[in-house]
Amino acid sequence: MSRGLFLGFVALGIFLLDLYVFQAVKVLLDDSSPVTRKVVYALYWGGSAVTIGIFFLYNFTDLKTTSQLFRQFALFWIFAHVVSKMFGSIFLLLDDFWRLLQWAGAKLGIAKEGSISVPQEGEPLAGEAVATEPGKISRSEFLTKTSLIATAVPIATMGIGILSGAHDYRVHRKVIKLPNLPKSFDGIRIGQLSDIHSGSFFNKTAVKGGIEMLQAEKADMVFFTGDLVNNVATEVKDYIDIFGKISAPLGVYSTLGNHDYGDYVSWDSAAAKKKNLADLMEAHKIMGWTLLMNEHKILKEGGDSIAVLGVENYGKGRFPKYGKLEKAHRGTEGIPVKLLLSHDPSHWDLEVRPYYKDIDLTFSGHTHGMQFGIEIGGFKWSPAQYMYPQWADLYQQDNQYLYVNRGFGYLGYPGRIGILPEITIIELQTA
Repeated sequence: MSRGLFLGFVALGIFLLDLYVFQAVKVLLDDSSPVTRKVVYALYWGGSAVTIGIFFLYNFTDLKTTSQLFRQFALFWIFAHVVSKMFGSIFLLLDDFWRLLQWAGAKLGIAKEGSISVPQEGEPLAGEAVATEPGKISRSEFLTKTSLIATAVPIATMGIGILSGAHDYRVHRKVIKLPNLPKSFDGIRIGQLSDIHSGSFFNKTAVKGGIEMLQAEKADMVFFTGDLVNNVATEVKDYIDIFGKISAPLGVYSTLGNHDYGDYVSWDSAAAKKKNLADLMEAHKIMGWTLLMNEHKILKEGGDSIAVLGVENYGKGRFPKYGKLEKAHRGTEGIPVKLLLSHDPSHWDLEVRPYYKDIDLTFSGHTHGMQFGIEIGGFKWSPAQYMYPQWADLYQQDNQYLYVNRGFGYLGYPGRIGILPEITIIELQTA
């Protein structure tokens, strides 16, 4: 099947989904004036037309690559439209299924006379109300109205996630005891940011406030674990002055994530892509960050040493594997404690734990916690956990630790629901 034909079927699916949910809209407006019905119908189908139009613009023009604002808006609009209608259609399907059982019961003669409501010829299944006693609502009408509520809830929730959750930065604190930690480094505090995705931001003041929160923690050193941009180096240009204010006595160390290489952009030439990566690396330098490209730095305090290792992106599945941990690790064999910056947490199970038992603590990001989930007390859940065994917070296996930062920014959907943007503070203590 050609790509154009496939996308045509997807657009048809969006239209049919809208048509199905429209049955509930008609029932809701049964007692409304003709003018009200015309206005609501026009708004409903106008929204459907806009969604399908945006869908075609996104897939058949260059806007998704030339305009980050359009790309972000389009993804959110289409996602919100389809997901909300899918939620609403669940209740319409329940109504139709119940009515189908009633109809089958009548045909088979197993339903009691007067207990069923059989659809008449030409009447739609979805949204048909069944006569009830005065003052009571029929099961069919209840499910129809519930479907409209279910349609509205996701849209409202996603709106709140944009207005409130996108920049609701939270500081997560952990204390980790390492048996080999030298006394000179006992109590050292490490700040971590990950997944900034500067091309997605729409509120520079809020971003500045998040960085001020990090600086107020007065960490001894700061780690950034990849995805400074979505696609191209120019995205960070307007934020260099903000991120350049991140500082720490023992330095700021960074590494690259899968989005930093420009792999998701069509470049005019290999040279253009190479220059983009060089520009991104230069941005790290301008901000005063030490970018670790499959290398390490040895930090010394009071005659003691620890090693900070950083690898390029290395993850499972389709994500790029540029990381060379063997190269970064070489020369650190005699250092008692090793801290690794690796963007993708799946690297921990793929290489770190099986082959490098002397890496005490790995810092990662990448998952964003899917920017959606639940965190109440010690309970946390997100769809991310079905793709990544380690998707947020602290994990331990034997004497090795992994911390997965929930991300500072956002990608695609410009907000967060339940899984809020994170600033991590980890204190290391001698066990």
